[in-house]
Amino acid sequence: MTEIDPTSAQEARPAEQVRLIALHDVSKTFGGTVAASHVSLDVQPAEVLALLGENGAGKSTCVKMMCGVHRPSSGEILVRGQPQNWHSPLDAQQAGIAVVHQHPGLFPDLNVMENIFFGRFPKNSVGILNRGLMYRKSAELLETVGLSVRPDAMLRTLSVSEQQLVEIAKALSTEADVLILDEPTACLSHREVEKLFTVVRRLKQSGVGIVFVGHRMDEVFGIADRISVLRDGALVRTATAQELSRQEAINLMAGRELLASFPERGHEPGDVVLQTEGLSVDAEFEDISLSVRAGEIFGIGGLVGSGRTEFATTLFGVHRPSRGQILIDGAPVDIRSPQEAMRHRIAYVSEDRHAKSLIMDFPIRVNASLAILRSCTSYGLLRPAKEISQTRSYLERLKLRFASYEQEISGLSGGNQQKVALSKWLATQPRILILDEPTQGIDVESKAEVHAIIADLARAGMAIILISSELPELIGMCDRIAVLREGRMTALFNGAEADPSTVLKAATDDASGSTVGDASPTEAAPADQTAARSSMRAFAESVFLRREMGLVVAILAIVIPVSLINPRMLSGTNINSLSMDAALLGFVALGQMLVILTRNIDLSVASVIGITAYASALFMHNNPQMPAIAALAVAMCLGGGLGVINGLIVAYGKVPSIVATLGTMSVYRGLYSMWANGDQISADEVPQHWLDLAGSQILGIPVIVLLSIATLAVAAFLLRRTEFGRELYGVGSNPAAADTIGVPAARRVFAAFAFAGVLAGLMGALWASRYATVDARVAFGYELTVIASVVVGGVAIRGGSGTVFGIALGVITLLVIRNGLSLVRVDPLWLQGVYGLVILAAITVDANIAARNERALKRRAL
Repeated sequence: MTEIDPTSAQEARPAEQVRLIALHDVSKTFGGTVAASHVSLDVQPAEVLALLGENGAGKSTCVKMMCGVHRPSSGEILVRGQPQNWHSPLDAQQAGIAVVHQHPGLFPDLNVMENIFFGRFPKNSVGILNRGLMYRKSAELLETVGLSVRPDAMLRTLSVSEQQLVEIAKALSTEADVLILDEPTACLSHREVEKLFTVVRRLKQSGVGIVFVGHRMDEVFGIADRISVLRDGALVRTATAQELSRQEAINLMAGRELLASFPERGHEPGDVVLQTEGLSVDAEFEDISLSVRAGEIFGIGGLVGSGRTEFATTLFGVHRPSRGQILIDGAPVDIRSPQEAMRHRIAYVSEDRHAKSLIMDFPIRVNASLAILRSCTSYGLLRPAKEISQTRSYLERLKLRFASYEQEISGLSGGNQQKVALSKWLATQPRILILDEPTQGIDVESKAEVHAIIADLARAGMAIILISSELPELIGMCDRIAVLREGRMTALFNGAEADPSTVLKAATDDASGSTVGDASPTEAAPADQTAARSSMRAFAESVFLRREMGLVVAILAIVIPVSLINPRMLSGTNINSLSMDAALLGFVALGQMLVILTRNIDLSVASVIGITAYASALFMHNNPQMPAIAALAVAMCLGGGLGVINGLIVAYGKVPSIVATLGTMSVYRGLYSMWANGDQISADEVPQHWLDLAGSQILGIPVIVLLSIATLAVAAFLLRRTEFGRELYGVGSNPAAADTIGVPAARRVFAAFAFAGVLAGLMGALWASRYATVDARVAFGYELTVIASVVVGGVAIRGGSGTVFGIALGVITLLVIRNGLSLVRVDPLWLQGVYGLVILAAITVDANIAARNERALKRRAL
């Protein structure tokens, strides 16, 4: 095996060739760990450069240096011959570098087209998002990458593989000079890979330089013009794809002779262990009947969205079947949860290791033992030594590369993370093991180790279901292969009979044999009627299955019975009082929503309301000749200043918001008490025009209500139709992805706290105007009501999700509950407890409708 100096190979190139991007003698160290050492490589126009190497070889480090995520410790990066000193990924994007990361940096709470254009939204002349243009361009890009979903579909309704295609569409939308694809095919099926490669070849013809990182040799040699092989952070060879054989590439990666082949298995499978009969889950898959025997590796193939993962998660109890049954050892079982599946000794290794298999901030020891914690305890106490002893053999067998068992899982490469996820479930010693893309993102040598373990487990009698998008893996590893298409099983092959063409044909061909355009005119009318019914159904779903409809139902469930008991519920006086209370609460609920959208919380809101209420009343007491609007301005400026303090501490001081605002809550309340010094400002100490501010009406509607409605409406429009609004949602949905794109998350968090302070100040002034008497106990404990109204209104505490309409309904729900309980004369001693129970009931109704909404969204995405 002959190695050549990679730099000499590059210097032998014609000097006139332009290097779109080049790494020149770059090194990168993290602490004492060398991730890349003196690497030199370049990308030319109209070529595909493939980077090969085992997990931890330095490929991702080189990619991250190219796209601005990491800065080299030494050496330099050149773009078209000019040295670059990037400070952020945004600098690289502006230089024409686009990247598709191994793990999509997307925003689950935004829709597909917003994800594609996040950070560079097209806007009209007045700065409003051009959603029509976004929709059209997104539809074109989705068609290009072969993803059949609506551009306005919520990203969270898509599978991992579909999200990967969205990430690719997003990169293509930048029209960059250099496109970096970091293992983009890891979770794509053969058909999607071919579509992607068609796009890559088209881009190459237009002069784009492409960096392709992958582990599948067929793909690498099918698309690459040149190949650079890295090992242990160093570049060992760069050669053309014609000069380098596949076996040589494998040997260069491993540093030794390594044969890439599937293990031989000659044992006979035993009795049927798992069986499904007509198993169906609405909108996911239909009528799947199959059986898996002890010692058998049963493969499931199909395209993205064919129902493979959904079938697997149903076996594991994540979803409940709509029809059909599951049998274990011939006896029907009702698996209602993953815990019940584990009791039946079923294990499931998810394709999405980040979200569903691992806890990224926990150490290797904890992640590897999560499924067997009971066996790692003594007298009820968890013993780290037992955790290690129970999992060491599996981790060693998978040749995990790690510093210690206490190393955080987030510090491992993608392939090593996958090994920990696999070892976690192997430690449970299951009878039935479901492996969903088990070798996704794993290098050649590690893949061979995983295949050997799978074969050993089958030989020991374990029934294994293997889901894979790699046809060679399915055919090389499986005794039988079932193929799914659009949720139905279209073929079942014995391993010896299967070949790539027949499996692919079963996954892609329409079993009905129908062709487009052969319908008769008499058949067209029913089709039109069906389309019309589908359109009407979609409209009905968009209206009646909205997230907020659960709150509407909850409100009606309270108003109707209370009105029958006490007609005062619907009296003009009661409605007027309720509307004013809701208007006041609406201001601060909106501010709290902005903060929670960014994954934070503001516990100081009631203190800000109190201090601004006193400030505005005191201002009018000392300046009775001033207009009421001046007192509003004073309160809003003071509230904004207090919000700025909160924002600085949280966004730039990096203090957790719950700690920071718990502290400022006490500080602001203390300052207020010291300032007031026991003083009380009453109605006879302020001018009448100040008191009239809250009580004034226009066309019989209180001005406060009109102002609140206008504020909420403007906020709803800005949050939905402006770049700032969508970025606020994105920062909460995925802060790390926002930073990677170059959106300043800290600024958005700071702005959210500042706006929340302004709105709390506005409410404080209006509170003082309405209730007239102001003392040190104004709004004491009110923060719980504010936060409850926002959460009840559907704003997710995790951030990134919620609507202004929802919080408005949440405010009304809370106030209607309290008002209704008072009108039916609930004993004051019981009021708070009953109030809490009714809130829980309302949330339950809302949650059930929200769950149906999610299923409807998923159907509409297709």
